[in-house]
Amino acid sequence: MKRRLFLQLGATTSLLPLSPTSLFFRTPSGEEASLIEAFANGNDISIKSLLERQEKDTKHPEYGAITNSYGTHNPQNTSSFLQRLSCGLVSEYSEFYQSESLFEPMLRASEYLLQAQHPDGTIDLHTTNFHSTPDLAFSVEPISLAYTLLRAYASSSTQTIQDNLQTYLENAGQALSVGGIHTPNHRWVVCMALARVHHLFPNPAYEARINEWLREKIDIDEDGQYTEQSTLVYSPIVNRSLITVTRFANKPELLDSVRRNLEMSLYYIHANGEGVTEGSGRQDKYQKGTLHRYYYSYRYLALHDQNPRFAAMAQFLENQDINLLNYNLAYFLEDTELNTPLPLPSSLPTNYTKIFTGSDLVRIRRGEQDATILAKNPVFFTFFNGEAALEGIRLASAFFGKGQFEGESLEQDGDEFVVRQWLEGPYYQPFSEEELKTNDGDWEKLPRDERPQSEVQKLLTEVRIREKGKGFQIDISVLGTDRVPVALELAFRSGGTLEKVQSVENIPEAYLLKDGFGTFQSGKQKIRFGPGRAEHQWTQLRGALDKLDAQSVYLTGFTPFEHQLTIE
Repeated sequence: MKRRLFLQLGATTSLLPLSPTSLFFRTPSGEEASLIEAFANGNDISIKSLLERQEKDTKHPEYGAITNSYGTHNPQNTSSFLQRLSCGLVSEYSEFYQSESLFEPMLRASEYLLQAQHPDGTIDLHTTNFHSTPDLAFSVEPISLAYTLLRAYASSSTQTIQDNLQTYLENAGQALSVGGIHTPNHRWVVCMALARVHHLFPNPAYEARINEWLREKIDIDEDGQYTEQSTLVYSPIVNRSLITVTRFANKPELLDSVRRNLEMSLYYIHANGEGVTEGSGRQDKYQKGTLHRYYYSYRYLALHDQNPRFAAMAQFLENQDINLLNYNLAYFLEDTELNTPLPLPSSLPTNYTKIFTGSDLVRIRRGEQDATILAKNPVFFTFFNGEAALEGIRLASAFFGKGQFEGESLEQDGDEFVVRQWLEGPYYQPFSEEELKTNDGDWEKLPRDERPQSEVQKLLTEVRIREKGKGFQIDISVLGTDRVPVALELAFRSGGTLEKVQSVENIPEAYLLKDGFGTFQSGKQKIRFGPGRAEHQWTQLRGALDKLDAQSVYLTGFTPFEHQLTIE
């Protein structure tokens, strides 16, 4: 990167203070130079792919836009396109460095964005949200990064592009200063966007709106977990948002929440390197993925705080899959403090039992094996042995259509963790003659919960989990009303090999373990489970959730149901 470029960038002004080293030229060397080169190479690959997806038909109403995987033109992908092309244009490591071939695609994309922006400044997310302030906020980050880099590039060839992006951002600022949100994380994304726009085009209304949202306080619990508990998607977005507001709006107190979440997240890593998503409250629940979206936050605070554990996590993510991190190039170009060497890393935790009371969740790690125990979740246990993944154990009973087990609370009893559920299934009596005087046979006017109850059936389910040897012992008890069908589902990740099980007729990837022990193998690792039990073949019970997208092994029985299951 040319020294001239960052001296010009560093000369920009703002009413909001920047961090002391932000936008200050520093030539990376050694590992940092190799890192940026790897990011630039990956960014180049993305540029080539995105150029193929840009609408080139001059008669098309969305000329210049980028399509998503469904072939829909949209401002979200187009914003990312502009960020990536700007990075290629200004990075010495890119094959597109100072390439005039990027000017026309960027111009057309910037024109499309203004076309896609409504008169009120908002944009649409065609899959769900329209005239959306939050989705506008998400787009502001890549557009402001692109604008910042193009302004530093200082070429008259990009002036029209810059003008278009400035118009988009100023329109966005007006919308963000009054618009609403849907979810908890939207507040902090809006604040991040406003901080960026205010840094570039100061307006007291933007700062006032940031402070208005921040008055609600950050939604983080005693464990360091945000409300949505979204490991793969929204927690890292919240962290990056709060860091950005700190940098551009002088709110250093916000970093305390980021530190707490990053510390907690060190224990949300499966033994195979994937993120723990079992407890998520959003669309990443039970999804497979790494923690690569946390990389910016871990690196930023590793440097800011000289934190060796965060440095270790940043390096872990770099070594895990560098290709997943190349979108960070824009942050490294904008803030070259990120280019400095990390502090000497310490080791990451690999042997622990951590109880997260705010999330009703326990994480246990023993080297290459790890487990999660959960309450308030249909999945109450997961177990990973390297690549072999038992993605969830669930329990259901055919009890009045409401027998899907979800532990009401998580308790520790000595060396055991206990989850319980209490259910009742009543029948209902007639209303009295007096109560029926105003009713004309209209069932809707006869609320069932106001009727007298009788023949109340009861079911108590208790699950006790403890470590045993190199695995776990799970004691399951379902007691109360007799002869209630029960099905226990062990959901193994698709793609592995199951032995000692029998297929369930007409249900893909469903099996019974009738007796003895079964095994599941993926790669070189195995999971042994059992003993089996199959008193009936009804696996998809009425009132139970649909089968998980996995190779599901079932144990079945009737109440009173008591079974001791070993997982190792």
